[in-house]
Amino acid sequence: MSKFPRSVMLLAFCAAAGAAAAEGKRTEIVIGASLPLTGAEAKAGARVRDGYELAFAEVMSKGGLLVGQQRMPVRLKIVDDGTDRQRAADLAADLVEKQGADFLLGSFSTPIIESQSAAAEKLKVPYVTSSGSASSLYQRGFKYLFSVSAPISQLATALMRWVDEEERAGNLPKPLRVAVAWENTAHGKDVRAGVATYVTNTPAHRGAFQLVFDESFELNTKDFKALLGRIQGAKADVLLVDAHLQDYITMHKQYVGMGMCHKVISYGARGPEREAREALPPGSNDYVVSAVWWDSQVGTNGLARSFVDAFQGKYGRLPEWYEALAYEATRALFTAIERAGSVDRESVRESLAALKMESIHARRQLAHHLPEDRPGEGSRGGKPAVLGDRRARPAVGRIVRLRYLFGERSARRTIFPVAVSGSSGANSTMRGYSCAASRERTCSCSSAASAGPGA
Repeated sequence: MSKFPRSVMLLAFCAAAGAAAAEGKRTEIVIGASLPLTGAEAKAGARVRDGYELAFAEVMSKGGLLVGQQRMPVRLKIVDDGTDRQRAADLAADLVEKQGADFLLGSFSTPIIESQSAAAEKLKVPYVTSSGSASSLYQRGFKYLFSVSAPISQLATALMRWVDEEERAGNLPKPLRVAVAWENTAHGKDVRAGVATYVTNTPAHRGAFQLVFDESFELNTKDFKALLGRIQGAKADVLLVDAHLQDYITMHKQYVGMGMCHKVISYGARGPEREAREALPPGSNDYVVSAVWWDSQVGTNGLARSFVDAFQGKYGRLPEWYEALAYEATRALFTAIERAGSVDRESVRESLAALKMESIHARRQLAHHLPEDRPGEGSRGGKPAVLGDRRARPAVGRIVRLRYLFGERSARRTIFPVAVSGSSGANSTMRGYSCAASRERTCSCSSAASAGPGA
């Protein structure tokens, strides 16, 4: 005979039945997100919003999410955090406590994700973000933070591996003089560490590279001329910069105005953005090398093609990585809810922690978080990647280097797509380095030559 009193068992049964009944009476699922629709990150915030809204529109065209046996409408509640990290944290709490949000999607930029995810952790609400790639975010022991964004340090490694390949192919001098300038944030420090580690981590690399400039700058700097002057004095062959979009536009405009040129120049993930092309002098961002989390010319699987077609149909333009990662973060949350068969937050958190799903990424996989006892390793043997959770570091597997870059396919393990930006809006098919065609007469770098369409 049970040792538990009948009254206790009855209360437990009633509580469970009440919870199930409450879920059954639901009329919709509410997912909240604050985004920087104004302020310094407004352009990026608008792009993330577009990715979120497309994913919601697609699921609502099917009548909503299938939760258990019930098809439930899902509503996106977006508020503007003004690119303010404290406001973003306050809005996360407000969305949950006052506006009825069941789950949260992330904002944009590492500082905002840092404060907002802490608020979500305190509330015990699953928080899925497409942004926030500084490794420090995932070293806080959080259980409710999930991301589809691989670490920014791997972006720096991808760039250096590409530069290394070009040096070994005889396209760059040896030893190669490298300059790195980075924003004074956790994001920028990760990029700096990635570059500094690569150029010193083996005897071969120490013989191949010289780090001749290493300096930080503050976010939203208005005048980069002094910094650029010091970079110019370092006489580097390669300039690698970590910058957010507005700082990229400001710095590169001044870089061009000062007549500077390097054999390779990169601003990390910046370069392909329409906003930058429109703000910069014509042709000035040709041959800027960009390492990005996703590109519409990489994804050729059925999901990726469907996403690109749907996005073009809705917005009349090609999606960039901002929208793609936002779309995937939303799909990951939707998939976790459906697989949990419930809107219970703990059940959905567990579903996210175990999630494997088809993805628009190049190898149909999401960035995945590794177990705590294996930090820094990548996915092995083509196994499906996992959208993971606490105390873990995200990583991605190999992708195929873009055919349109140098007219070849490579199975080398490259973390990010590497592409050359072009002023036309598409990634350039031209060989060469950072010298824009419009500046060849005044630039001492090697001239560029067209590789031709489809090369």
